[in-house]
Amino acid sequence: MTNLTGRIQQEEAAERLPAARALWRQSSTRVSVTNPVRTVLAGMAAGAERCMYCGDNQGTDIDHHEPMARDPLRTFDWLNHLLACSHCNSHHKRERFPVDEYGRPLLIDPSAEDPFDHLLLSLSVGEYRALTEKGRASIDVFGLNRPILARGRQQAFNVVVMCLRQWPDAVSGKSAYQPDQVVHIIREQPCADVCQAMLRQVELPGASVVFKDVPEIVAVLRDEGLRGALLR
Repeated sequence: MTNLTGRIQQEEAAERLPAARALWRQSSTRVSVTNPVRTVLAGMAAGAERCMYCGDNQGTDIDHHEPMARDPLRTFDWLNHLLACSHCNSHHKRERFPVDEYGRPLLIDPSAEDPFDHLLLSLSVGEYRALTEKGRASIDVFGLNRPILARGRQQAFNVVVMCLRQWPDAVSGKSAYQPDQVVHIIREQPCADVCQAMLRQVELPGASVVFKDVPEIVAVLRDEGLRGALLR
């Protein structure tokens, strides 16, 4: 990847983007870069190789977080590669990369930032609320509040709650499930952001209001053994 970046850098500024796109499409690049990078990203993705933007669909594409058109020299930059589903990549993110008045990126980079610094997930309706300007831009560009995603997060919440209700008995040996099985089921769910939001919101003032319909899971979400397994 470093060598390919060097080849792009040798081009005149006006030729760097065409050169970058040509190199990215080469069959040799697919063998030496694209396929290996996709494999590594899939292993890092939450759940069963889920899209790093929506968290719902399987990640099939490598997205350049900062588009090639904006900076061709980042075409083969490992830190600029994210696993995305084709829907997010082709229909929402595309080449969009908004910046503020100082030229600073307005999209959350999930490889370098905690999205929950910029977004608050409403667990009851499965929709995000922006906490910052970055949060607002990311909701818009990634289409984070699509109705189908909101429904998926609501369903994920119900599944996580059912699993958490099994946790005390699993720990005490009274359940048909072992603790690691409960953790595995939760971790493999789509919409992993739901579980992560639950783990964070239970630590905040007002947790009793957030979880008023399922008060029995508050103590479970605060269990250090479970938190250690799900937050790592």
